[in-house]
Amino acid sequence: MLDLKFIKDNQEIVQEAVRLKNVKLNLHELLLCETQVADCKKKIELLQTERNANAKKVAQSPKEEREGFIVKGREIASEIEQLKPILNTLEHRLRDYLLLVPNIPAKEAPIGENEDFNIEVKKWGKAPVFDFPFLSHTEILQKNQWAEERISQVCGSRTYALKNEMVLLEMALLQFALRKARSKGFELITVPSLVRDFALYGTGHFPEGKEQVYFIPKDNLYLSGTAEVPINSLHSGEILQEEQLPILYAGFSPCFRRESGSAGRDVKGLIRVHQFYKVELFVICKNDKEESLSWLYKLLQIAEEIMQDLELPYRVIECCTGDMGLGKVRMFDIEAWVASEAKYRETHSCSSLHDWQSRRTNVRYRTSDGVVKFCHTLNNTAIATPRILVPFLENHQQKDGSIYIPLALQPYLEGQEYLLPHKLRV
Repeated sequence: MLDLKFIKDNQEIVQEAVRLKNVKLNLHELLLCETQVADCKKKIELLQTERNANAKKVAQSPKEEREGFIVKGREIASEIEQLKPILNTLEHRLRDYLLLVPNIPAKEAPIGENEDFNIEVKKWGKAPVFDFPFLSHTEILQKNQWAEERISQVCGSRTYALKNEMVLLEMALLQFALRKARSKGFELITVPSLVRDFALYGTGHFPEGKEQVYFIPKDNLYLSGTAEVPINSLHSGEILQEEQLPILYAGFSPCFRRESGSAGRDVKGLIRVHQFYKVELFVICKNDKEESLSWLYKLLQIAEEIMQDLELPYRVIECCTGDMGLGKVRMFDIEAWVASEAKYRETHSCSSLHDWQSRRTNVRYRTSDGVVKFCHTLNNTAIATPRILVPFLENHQQKDGSIYIPLALQPYLEGQEYLLPHKLRV
């Protein structure tokens, strides 16, 4: 959400952001609604002033004149009561408009309509060259009995059930990411997946994107797709002290996404599933663009460190205006090399939102000189499973069918250097 005064004073800038981010928002209608709200409030204020003046006349007038002022007071009160629901409707309409106003993308962000306009920033590592017939991650899982294929009969499409060594590997990856986050100064926190709707409005997942979220009607709760959602609202309505910032959270939670609109894409395998686990890094910092930018690069560096420790070849791309989402100022993705597809696939996402989210959640801080400002927020994927297993299994497969375990991960798997294939285990 942007400040209403900023929107009114910078209409061309906001309109350009609407265009660059492909947002369906009529800025003229928003401003017209704001005028209607202001006019309605003014009418009510004038009537309240008139009612107060009339009340004095009732008290001060002779008895024979008092009845007329009493009748007048009732008429004024009736007019006010008639205007209140009108104002309420207009304010809700204005709120709906404001929730659709995009953040202003940074001037450094690439301009484009969709992911085709994203820009590659760097590459790290080399795609493996196999001297044997390599397998896809689904073939590796099947061959080694590391996944239960019958689970889709029980739970439907885009579900998975890991078994044996894959359970240990998944837990090791999550534990590794949590330890990495803690070493960087982040406070570890487990959060529920069940959230109220205001938390999803707070991050910007609502009102757009409702089709991607599971809803539990009887409890009026939603299943969150990221720990960012509950963490972003943890300090809702609070005024923090400047010395408390930055606040760093590493949130772990089960995540849920409907994957609406993904019909036919990545139906098999672990790339796109309905339920998964994720460690999400979340930063609340001062309202300072330079500090915010510094944290964006720090978060990206942490994600890159994780990929390098896992010895996975990857590339960093900067997302264009049409692919970064409503609230983002800048956004980077990390994509890992997937051998079976001969291309890079997204594994991490790193975003800066300035005060766009904190205006929705009303999270502020008081500076050392007493000024109250909205905080800046950023978020970043530390690791998401089972998706990370796709490049991990495919890039680290060996000729004998074993899976190489990078040195950084070995302490979380009892020092194992390789996961043995089924034929060697038996």
